[in-house]
Amino acid sequence: MTVTPVPVLSGWEAETLTQADIVAEIAALASHDAVEGAPQTRTNYPPYRSSILRHPTKELRYADPETIELWSPCFSERDVHPLEADLTLGAHHGWNSQVTGQPIGERITVSGRVLDGDGRPVVGQLVEVWQANAAGRYVHKNEQHDAPIDPNFAGIGRCITGSDGSYWFQTIKPGPYPWGNHRNAWRPAHIHFSFFGREFTQRLITQMYFPGDPLFALDPIYHSISDLQDRNALVAAYDHELSVPEHSLGFRWDVVLSGPNRTWMEEA
Repeated sequence: MTVTPVPVLSGWEAETLTQADIVAEIAALASHDAVEGAPQTRTNYPPYRSSILRHPTKELRYADPETIELWSPCFSERDVHPLEADLTLGAHHGWNSQVTGQPIGERITVSGRVLDGDGRPVVGQLVEVWQANAAGRYVHKNEQHDAPIDPNFAGIGRCITGSDGSYWFQTIKPGPYPWGNHRNAWRPAHIHFSFFGREFTQRLITQMYFPGDPLFALDPIYHSISDLQDRNALVAAYDHELSVPEHSLGFRWDVVLSGPNRTWMEEA
């Protein structure tokens, strides 16, 4: 089977493209990959229209990492306050001036372990998260979704992994949101994760999804990951032991940074 490149669409053209068109393209690529094989993820994935603009088109240029480090931010574990892992807290705890009260939405706990390719815990890892609020809206100046802004939810947090590689966040379950890939396009609910190594240039970025989301079958970003097992590795599992009585439901999501079973990460 020959996969025909799809041109980048204007806003009007995207509005005329239906979800059925996108699902058909996803199915055609999946059939092709089943026969021909495919990489872990496609950097140029035609159903995800803007991937044509986002993926690298030139050879990588290598830079001296020590030189880069001279111009990069630095941090220590003392710079990360434990309360920054609770996205439901804010200014009254002295670190997040954007939040002043309780956010609206379903409270959840997200926890897991960060591991290397041999299953060993990655200790002292800086983990950052950012997400939309319960209505599916980000706190960002370029946000165009007309869902309400929650003045008590900034949608950002960070923590340092413990001696067993564990991380923990208290937050609000994000809502799905529309995006301009095609008419009536919606992203599944997700939380963005960023993992830093011992230097600022060692950074991996991915997304965590929630189990049973009906939008999985419709989302070309999710399906740009060719292998079903790799896609499933991005979906957290409900964990009743993580649920806080009378307060929040719990989700467990472990991340593997390297090796054949590594969690899929976005291209740099």
